[in-house]
Amino acid sequence: MCALTLLSIPATSTAQTIAAIDVAPAAELEPVQQPQPQPQAQPQPASPRPTVAAEYSDAYVKRRKIHLYASFATAPLFVAQYIVGQKLYDDGGSDGQRGAHSALGVGIGALFGVNTVTGVWNLWEARHDPNGRRRRLIHGLSMLGADAGFVATGLLAPGDEGGDQGSRSAHRTVALTSMGVAAGSYVYMLLTR
Repeated sequence: MCALTLLSIPATSTAQTIAAIDVAPAAELEPVQQPQPQPQAQPQPASPRPTVAAEYSDAYVKRRKIHLYASFATAPLFVAQYIVGQKLYDDGGSDGQRGAHSALGVGIGALFGVNTVTGVWNLWEARHDPNGRRRRLIHGLSMLGADAGFVATGLLAPGDEGGDQGSRSAHRTVALTSMGVAAGSYVYMLLTR
């Protein structure tokens, strides 16, 4: 045991308190057990999900190529359709502008028809491949949503007389929303390759 002895010196201007520690002999002390360091288990790095080989048909590869090339036409058609549509929305436009707007709409419809057929067909063929499945599903479902929006856009198109402001506004809103969903899905596929 340790005994603590305090010694005091009479108080003076240089008063001091001295503390002295009387230590018992080492034989009387119990040895202190130091915890032994446990070997650290090395964390195993998370291995990526194993890649599963998937076999695709030659037709899949051709459809994918068609799908990819047709997708490149998306942005220019959207830009042209927006410019012509905005002119029609602002001032009614001429017969030539209405014809161009209709032709561009048919072009977008044809493009989306081709891409829907090739995309859904390839999505079905790739259903057993776990690699990139989420990405394909997100893209496919969002593009099917855009397809539905484009069908609604065509159904909401004002007639030859131009329609009232409400029908023109609804047509424009649905068209721009569908273009936005399609463009977002397109960019998503490009960025997540």
